[in-house]
Formats: sequence, structure tokens, C-alpha cells
Amino acid sequence: MKLAVSGTYSSGKTFTVMALSHLTGMPRTLAKTMREILPEALPGKALAECTPPEFLQLVMRRHVERAVHENLLSDGFVSDGSSLQEWIYGTLRVRAGINPTASAHLPEGEAVARTAEMDFFEQVMVQYGSAFKQHVAKTYDTFVHLRNELPIVADGHRPMNDQFRRLCDEMLLSSFAEMGMPYHVIGGTIAERLQQIVKLLDLPALIPVDEAIRRAKADYGGQDLRLETERVPAGVLGAK
Repeated sequence: MKLAVSGTYSSGKTFTVMALSHLTGMPRTLAKTMREILPEALPGKALAECTPPEFLQLVMRRHVERAVHENLLSDGFVSDGSSLQEWIYGTLRVRAGINPTASAHLPEGEAVARTAEMDFFEQVMVQYGSAFKQHVAKTYDTFVHLRNELPIVADGHRPMNDQFRRLCDEMLLSSFAEMGMPYHVIGGTIAERLQQIVKLLDLPALIPVDEAIRRAKADYGGQDLRLETERVPAGVLGAK
């Protein structure tokens, strides 16, 4: 089975995928995160500082990372999100601006001022959407979508606000419906999520849920969560 765990920012996708992989034995894709991609693509820049052309580069790089690692696991996997998310995050920045945190003060339904640059950005995102939807439809068997029920993680990395996050969540669900993709919406504690996923998809539980969660905590704690501006681009270390 090729399964994607979907959800908006701070929905708990990464931890859920880690625990589910331990619980079921399904390998998880290990594509680079945006924190890892940024120092190589745009050294010294934070995500909130990116221009529209730079953001397009990041979306493309993230999609390629996903596609390559999905292809390496041709017998099945569980994925932390999908390329739909990069497309949606970009598409909604036409309304909220490249840095959604800066437009959090706008009333519901109001958008940032449009420019010629953002008009072109929107056109490119429409084309990305066509390609990404085709990729997703061919790649995944089903989605598990996590409810937007957790607070935003204030880690300084994600330019985000609650309205933007809610719109992302709604757009993910409407995209599944438009594409005819099978999906299941779940929520609750991590243990409840795992139990629901195993039951809904008839997956094996190779170890106890508590043990899967313990191992996922160890995995999560081992991540390098430094900000992108604190990282040294690959190839720089040791260079003279």
C-alpha cells in the first residue's frame, strides 16, 4: 500500500507517520524537509523572507524530493504529506502573501494587494497544480487526513496563522474530492489515531501501540530542528 498521511501545518503528520511506520512495519519516505532544502537552495534565507520566484524553486525542489523517495519504495510506503501540500501552500499565498504571518491582521476573506509578480506566481501555481495532481493520483492508493485540531507550533520556521492554516485544510479536502481520491479523516490522541488507521485500512499491528509511540518519540527527538538560517549548506563544511 502507498499511503499518505495528510494534514495542514502543525497537524502532527510527521510524528503520526513515524509511529505508524513502527507499528505496521511500512517504510516511511525520508525526503528532505524544507529546513534542509532551504540552506542549499537559498543560503542564509528564512522561509518568510523568500520572494515569489524563490518560493517556486522551493516547491519544485520539495516535489522532486518526494517523487524520488517515493520511487525508491515501489513496494509500498507511508508518506509524510504529499506534493498537494506544497501546491496548496503556494496557491493560498496569492491571497495571504508570501509571508502569511504578516497578513494575519486581515479580516476574514480579505486578500493582500495584488502585483504583476503575484499574478504570474498564481499562473505558475495553477500549472504546478495540474502536474502535482496527476502525480498524486498515480502514486498513492489512499490518504489519511488528520483533523486541524492542534495548536500551531511556534517554532519560528513556519510563516503561518490560523486562518491560513484553516484554508489549507479545507483546500486539501476539496482537492481529494475533486480528484476522486479515497481518504479518511481522523483525529484524537496519537494512540487513537494509530488505532483508527490500522482498523480503517486493515493494516497489521506488529508491536503494541505504546511501543510504537515510544520509538517515534526517539525518532522525533533525533531530528535536527534548527532553523534553516542556522544550518550550513551541504559541501560548505570542511571547505577551504
